[in-house]
Amino acid sequence: MSIKLRILALVHRHLVPPETVPEGTDLVSAPWRTEYDVISTLRTLGHEVRPLGVHDDLGDIRRASEEWKPHIAFNLLEAFDDIQIFDQNVVSHLELLKLPYTGCNPRGLLLARDKSLSKKLLAYHRIAVPEFEVFRSGRPIRRPKRLAFPLIVKSLTQEASIGISQASVVESDEKLKERVAFIHQSIGTAAIVEQYIEGRELYVGILGNQTLQSLPVWELFFTNMPPDAKRIATDRVKWSVKYQKKYGIESGLARDLPEGASDRIQHVCKRAYRALELSGFARIDLRLDPNGNVWVLEANPNPQIAKGEDFAASADKIGVSYESLLQRIVNLGMRWQPESVA
Repeated sequence: MSIKLRILALVHRHLVPPETVPEGTDLVSAPWRTEYDVISTLRTLGHEVRPLGVHDDLGDIRRASEEWKPHIAFNLLEAFDDIQIFDQNVVSHLELLKLPYTGCNPRGLLLARDKSLSKKLLAYHRIAVPEFEVFRSGRPIRRPKRLAFPLIVKSLTQEASIGISQASVVESDEKLKERVAFIHQSIGTAAIVEQYIEGRELYVGILGNQTLQSLPVWELFFTNMPPDAKRIATDRVKWSVKYQKKYGIESGLARDLPEGASDRIQHVCKRAYRALELSGFARIDLRLDPNGNVWVLEANPNPQIAKGEDFAASADKIGVSYESLLQRIVNLGMRWQPESVA
């Protein structure tokens, strides 16, 4: 029996879920689906939960903390003032308030968000990552010789496949320059150019602070994709239901992995999680190439945790219900000590 807690749910101002959902509402497509799933489930567990819509005023969090005295903040923010890289500053503020929180610590958010820095750290720990180069706005775009085509061009800091499409994989210097310019102009960030790794798109969820548990290896399947299309998690692959249905895109337990590959992949993911000083929970994104080599692409310390989505579904595969998963996330937040990574 878990202790009943006062939980302050930090959500984006425009994603505060309704207290009661109107009949006939399609919950799966509701923009506040994750927020609703988390808040309603925590209440089902007996916790007292108050959602707080946050946009650009940290004072709202401080006042709620002082007046209501919550035991913990369940952090569902992925940006502050619509700036994604500011989410780590919100978590730093929670630490200054001495208010426990769920999810990743500020340093882990910083290290994982910068795809260049994270790859350098992983490579230092002898974890295989693709060769890469960063191209910042206003500087010449010259491909170093060590980067051989095909290459994939991404935003250096954005998550959720923002800016990724089939055109992101380039095979000439001309297309490389075009795509880097596209990232600079349309996304407004630096571009990271990586070796494109042909292979299977895999994900592994990790839970824990010091003692880690890896969830089953998950795979993104591209059942009906045209033969010449790249099997990558584009913006449309992740978010367009119509596109997913058309091309048979679905995710589930990785099938027919080579013998011992599952254990090896989970071990690599735990090493990556520790190398990036993550805490709470995160998802590691990988590629398994045709030769059986495991490549870590990036870590996502803000994975989607709606009911039935990949993280929760992979936990369910090993008998961890959605209720148990959220309770475990809360427990990890209550036990996290910021000084442990100081």
